[in-house]
Amino acid sequence: MKSPKKPASADKNENIRHSLAHLLAAAVRALYPGAMNAIGPAIENGFYQDFELPKPISEDDLPKIEAKMRELLPGWTKWTKKVVTLKDVKKEFSWNRYKMELAKEFARDKKTLTFYTCGGLVDLCKGGHASALSEIDPESFKLERVAGAYWRGDEKNKMLTRIYGLAFENKKELEEYLKNQKEAERRDHRKLGKELGLFTLADEVGPGLPLFYPKGAILRRTVENFIQELQEKNGYEPIWIPHVAKEELYKISGHLGKYDAMYPLMRLKGEADYYLKPMNCPHFMMLYKSEPHSYRELPVRYTSTTTVYRREKSGELSGLARVRALTQDDCHVFARPDQIEEEMDLMLDMVAEVYRAFGFNNFRLRLSAHDTKHPEKYIGEPKIWRDSEAILAKLIKKHGWDYEVGEGEATFYGPKIDFILKDVLGREWQLSTIQLDMNLPKRFGLEYADKDGRKKEPIVIHRAILGSTERFLAILIEHFAGAFPFWLAPLQVTILTINEKVETYAEEILKELKSKDIRAELDSRNESISKKIREAELQKIPYLLIIGEKEAAAKKIAVRERGQGDLGQKTLEEFLKIAK
Repeated sequence: MKSPKKPASADKNENIRHSLAHLLAAAVRALYPGAMNAIGPAIENGFYQDFELPKPISEDDLPKIEAKMRELLPGWTKWTKKVVTLKDVKKEFSWNRYKMELAKEFARDKKTLTFYTCGGLVDLCKGGHASALSEIDPESFKLERVAGAYWRGDEKNKMLTRIYGLAFENKKELEEYLKNQKEAERRDHRKLGKELGLFTLADEVGPGLPLFYPKGAILRRTVENFIQELQEKNGYEPIWIPHVAKEELYKISGHLGKYDAMYPLMRLKGEADYYLKPMNCPHFMMLYKSEPHSYRELPVRYTSTTTVYRREKSGELSGLARVRALTQDDCHVFARPDQIEEEMDLMLDMVAEVYRAFGFNNFRLRLSAHDTKHPEKYIGEPKIWRDSEAILAKLIKKHGWDYEVGEGEATFYGPKIDFILKDVLGREWQLSTIQLDMNLPKRFGLEYADKDGRKKEPIVIHRAILGSTERFLAILIEHFAGAFPFWLAPLQVTILTINEKVETYAEEILKELKSKDIRAELDSRNESISKKIREAELQKIPYLLIIGEKEAAAKKIAVRERGQGDLGQKTLEEFLKIAK
């Protein structure tokens, strides 16, 4: 199985972006004599170049550097390549310690040293350039920001100045990207999480360990309850498991030695050694193993919404999208081989139902397979892996979904189907996952009695629809820009009083709404009604019910709907019919 080949247009863009990194080096060296350029690769949507500069710069300096790049651009018509020796490099770059370090390393490893020259700039480079950079649209690139970066990513090394740039095929694509970036900032779940009072991160608690305010807790509970009710409706039984386990459990499962994100061992004097759980699978396995099972009672479908703990790198943490304490809607189905297709069909149908409910309709599938060149990364026989991957491919095709193969993306115990969601900004997120496991049952000694009385090993299917509650919430917040549909909104209705004379009536309305399981609150502060409305609208609440003396006398409420404005006076019964 092979992944799709990268299109030629992607290579073209990469070559242009890499060439622009060289052009940036030339501009900076012209403007800041003595500047040493280090490395300058193409990256997604652009490029960067690292420098040791004779004086600090800021983002205020970027327009000047950008103007210099455009001034130099017409002279960048042709690249020339020259294979050189280490002696040649010393002659050309004795002033640049970074080029010299790279050249000595390449020479030691017997790699070819090459100079590329264009527009008067000579650089040590392995190649991959636009044939005539001067022909690109001069308005198709833009310098974006300045950051610090340790040389070669090692904090023991010198901090360099990294200048990031954006580059696209034309000005229109660049403008579209910048527009999307602005929209992404507006939708940023970290920003909205603070503004809407959903969650926070505290240094004293630790990075990647979010704390949820009441509204955030209601939002996550609403999402998790939806999944739990769907699962139980489809025959999944809830279980509960602890958050730690003895070291021995992870020796059996194979996580020790194969999984590198586990927190350090907890040593307790006079007791066994324990780990915080990075995965739930071993606990599920032991629960199944604790009782005898017959072929008649299979499949056994266990599910638990529970938190696992992973030592993610601090630089990779991002709000709720990447955390160290992640909650999974985890499920493990213990089944006979002849039940695989039926169980997988049920899971795939449930994933599709959840996506429809949340308005997610743009996704693709990846069959995450093992790396055939590195079998040592996995447990189990090669034939088991081939059979498992073939079964998953057949089931995806049965549902009529396109998929790609991610070689080397499988977990160490089995291949999986990953659902990759594309959000309203075109960004992709991995969400649901379904794993077919023919290896862990053997390691745990799982059994069931078949109809002939013989002991057999069940197949285990691991499944999470949300993936993790935290990441799912990050996507939801950004997908809806915090303006959740009525059923999801943590606060669905706010009642606003014009003066204290109507408070008794407003409290009656509040009590009635709560009796209908509508999440509502009363704002009876001594503030102007315009201020109350403005503040409530910033909270993106679906409905505002305004009560003045006229409304109280008529036993009505003035209704404002988010995004629609005034709907006029209505009775409570009339409002309840439209609230959705």
